[in-house]
Amino acid sequence: MMIIFHLKEQVTPDNIMVLKKKDIQLYINQTPPLIEQMKDPDMQIQPNGIDLTLDQLFSINGMGTIDFSNKNRQLPKKHPLPYNNAGTIVLKPGVYGITFREIVHLPNNIMALGRPRSSLIRMGASLITAVWDAGYSGRSEALLNVYNPEGICIHADARLLQLVFILLTGQTSGYDGIYQGENI
Repeated sequence: MMIIFHLKEQVTPDNIMVLKKKDIQLYINQTPPLIEQMKDPDMQIQPNGIDLTLDQLFSINGMGTIDFSNKNRQLPKKHPLPYNNAGTIVLKPGVYGITFREIVHLPNNIMALGRPRSSLIRMGASLITAVWDAGYSGRSEALLNVYNPEGICIHADARLLQLVFILLTGQTSGYDGIYQGENI
């Protein structure tokens, strides 16, 4: 069985697009800015996205609970990991929570997807992220998986993830979940 969807507006390459550097810079100059609290915009704004940097690393302790309605949702405890005197943290293989330094403010016509930077992958580590829904505003979190049996060393403010912005076919109602305004 084939299902056909009819949109008011025909979807073409002209009305769905990934924002390029010039467009990202225009959205950064709006109020609120697309991204704020970048350490070095010239370095972080890439041809097809923005590099997000490490703010805080956490160990994840205890069991979480998830269900359909979120009525029984329970997040595990997070414990901040301290940087050493050199401003680094050495991570053994395992999973860690991270919070990014930058605050994201998506308008109701832009969503975003996050991908780990290739240097992180080449070290034997990766990030797992969710979708950044249109209308979301906050200091986002992700899951860092360290696979390298020798571990990895991460410096404070390391660029870990590239956030890619997708212009939607039109405005949407925007995100209104419990993570709206998180970590601000």
